[in-house]
Amino acid sequence: MRLIDENGTQVGIIGIREALALAEERGFDLVEVAPNAVPPVCRLLDYGKFRYEQSQKEREARRNQKQADLKQIRLMPKTAEHDITTKANQAKKFLLQGDKVKFNVRFRGREMAHPDIGRKMLEDIAEQLRDIAVVEQKPLLEGRVLSLLLAPNPRVLKAAQQAQKERAKLARTQEASEERLAAAATPEDDEDLDEETDLQGDEFDDEADLQDEMLDDEELDADEFDDEDEQDLSPRLKK
Repeated sequence: MRLIDENGTQVGIIGIREALALAEERGFDLVEVAPNAVPPVCRLLDYGKFRYEQSQKEREARRNQKQADLKQIRLMPKTAEHDITTKANQAKKFLLQGDKVKFNVRFRGREMAHPDIGRKMLEDIAEQLRDIAVVEQKPLLEGRVLSLLLAPNPRVLKAAQQAQKERAKLARTQEASEERLAAAATPEDDEDLDEETDLQGDEFDDEADLQDEMLDDEELDADEFDDEDEQDLSPRLKK
């Protein structure tokens, strides 16, 4: 087999026993990445980490992949030319976003005798949009409804998918920026809270010291009062 080490450097063509020994020595798994090559190609890697990264890439690809929606536009055989142009412009916006568009011409009563009118209307719309759309289903009559299905051409679809990826990337960037701002603001809030707590503690200590001083003053007054009483009683005791 041809072996590639964990750094992407080709070790060369070696036997499987030697490759397994090298993988065990370096603490990696021996993974076959190109079984159809001659000789087969194997790599030294952390298989658990490799599978995790692959799953993350697949999830990201599914997230960026735009699911095409089917937009439907209703018409009537008597729809005016101006309204048809408006409907075609509306369909153009949908197609540029990567969505499919289905035009439905509904016939009523005696209008069923002239399906060619609706067919001509749909063909004209397809011609107006041929620069950005391909006909996925030609005008098909089902009951009283004549339908035309248009899909964005490969160039437009690729551009729509790229725009979707850019929007997703921008959203992730903004989300990460908001998370960084929130993380940066948290320590400051904690510091403000600590300062406020310390300030309140200092105020409490000041009040306690003030109360202690007042208590000491009261004790001093009591001592003075006791001294005065002793002075008043001493003459009486002598008598």
